[in-house]
Amino acid sequence: MAVENFTRSATAGPAAPAAGKAPASRRSFLIYTSLQREIVLGMLAPQSALLELDLAHRFEVSQGTVREALLLLQEEGLVHRQPHRGTTVADCRADDAEELIRLRHDIECRGVRRAIAHQGKALADAMGVHLAAMQAAAKDGDEYLLSVHDRAFHAELFAHADLPPVQPVLARALVHAHRYKILHPDQNRDLTETANRHVVIIEALAAEDPDRAAQALSHHITTIVDFGPNILNGDT
Repeated sequence: MAVENFTRSATAGPAAPAAGKAPASRRSFLIYTSLQREIVLGMLAPQSALLELDLAHRFEVSQGTVREALLLLQEEGLVHRQPHRGTTVADCRADDAEELIRLRHDIECRGVRRAIAHQGKALADAMGVHLAAMQAAAKDGDEYLLSVHDRAFHAELFAHADLPPVQPVLARALVHAHRYKILHPDQNRDLTETANRHVVIIEALAAEDPDRAAQALSHHITTIVDFGPNILNGDT
């Protein structure tokens, strides 16, 4: 399928790569968007091979353009590229998910306090836009689009903490946590319920209550997957 065709069919894609990364061409970014969706949804299975030549034929672009897209995915940890051995889709293990939940918990629960101090009640309105987008995606039954807006919610909330070097770390934790949840159906819940789990966070932001917001985020993060409460005490 050519780049132009899958662009028209896509409903949404991941956020642009974090600041500081080498800029990708429009075509390579669209390929990155498409492949990220397929990896997160399990359409490209963990440990499966990705051949540059095959992808170049599929998207009707040069191998150099494909390589740019794969480099963006490598920076997210979604693929592994090894010299003379090619590219494979990253594994999706519980051990990795556990460590990423720990990272998310520490980063977001501290970050929300700084975000409230910087932005106050304005945060609630900004996050409400993402909530509405999540609810619309849930209504349409689009799990990937819901995950895109869910990640945008958490990424923007943390962006207001004004800690730019940490943002790429959180972005990687977010995409891998969502991927693990989607690829393990026993961890899934109703899509509308998933979207509405953010309401309590927004309520705490509207109240400008950092303790309440940190507690809401702590519960939110540790209950993403069933083993979450077992690896964290929930202390913020």
